[in-house]
Amino acid sequence: MQEALCLAQTAGEAGEIPVGAVIIDERGEAIATGENRRQRDCDPTAHAEIIALRNAGQVLGSWYLNKCTLYVTLEPCPMCAGAIIQSRLGLLVYGANEPKSGAIRTVLNLPDSAASNHRLEVISGILESACQTQLQTWFANRRS
Repeated sequence: MQEALCLAQTAGEAGEIPVGAVIIDERGEAIATGENRRQRDCDPTAHAEIIALRNAGQVLGSWYLNKCTLYVTLEPCPMCAGAIIQSRLGLLVYGANEPKSGAIRTVLNLPDSAASNHRLEVISGILESACQTQLQTWFANRRS
């Protein structure tokens, strides 16, 4: 999660909402990363999780990520939750809850819904305070 926080910091410094993601393989090695890039890439799908999932698929030569763990600083939105489910990810670990669009546990629960064809294991609240503070500080600075 520390690496995801560093990626989020880089995104925030570039004017993006500070969200970072890291995918770890079954050996515990980081195989893919992502940071928010919507503004820089002019791409509404360029969320940290989507970028990390795409990169992991390329590294593994497969879309099937069942032996991987995704660490992300913020609870995924509906788009990212759908992509995570479609990737058959083994484990999702996220830091801060997203009270407006969280689609894992906070607003929606896509992994446990009838729309999900994959039962996703989820751990939330890892370095939650650091993740939340990073986001709150970025938004406060943006507003001032």
